Amino acid sequence: MSSAIRLEPLRWWHIESLLPIEVDLFGAEQWSAAMFWNELANGNFYLVALEGEEIVGYAGLSVNGREAWVQNIAVRRERQRHGVGRELLEALLAESRRQGASAVLLEVAVNNAPAQRLYEDYGFEQVGVRRGYYQPSNTDALVMRRDD
Repeated sequence: MSSAIRLEPLRWWHIESLLPIEVDLFGAEQWSAAMFWNELANGNFYLVALEGEEIVGYAGLSVNGREAWVQNIAVRRERQRHGVGRELLEALLAESRRQGASAVLLEVAVNNAPAQRLYEDYGFEQVGVRRGYYQPSNTDALVMRRDD
């Protein structure tokens, strides 16, 4: 990863700047600003990856007792395959361990093979399928789990 990238906690003032990434990557299934505000209000762990002052990616984690859930990982399309997603995932896994979680779970679209490969590289295994999870496309989600 380029040394020009830095990870920082996601703050309320970042939300409007990350929404275009949501629109580009997730279209009709994008998260709204209110959803991000809610994640922050609930005390979930969120990071932005910055190149200069530009957001090139972001990721979130929710920890509930011994179980952590990756809420999202998104990297600006033109910055994908440059290590940004790996850096974000590693930071989420470190935070999960710091908070004492013994398992990390996530959902990933069945048609998102690059993300699935990334998660497999970090020891995630498929443990289930959520039929029609992503709406309005009705795309299935794989549930993946890693035990720490």
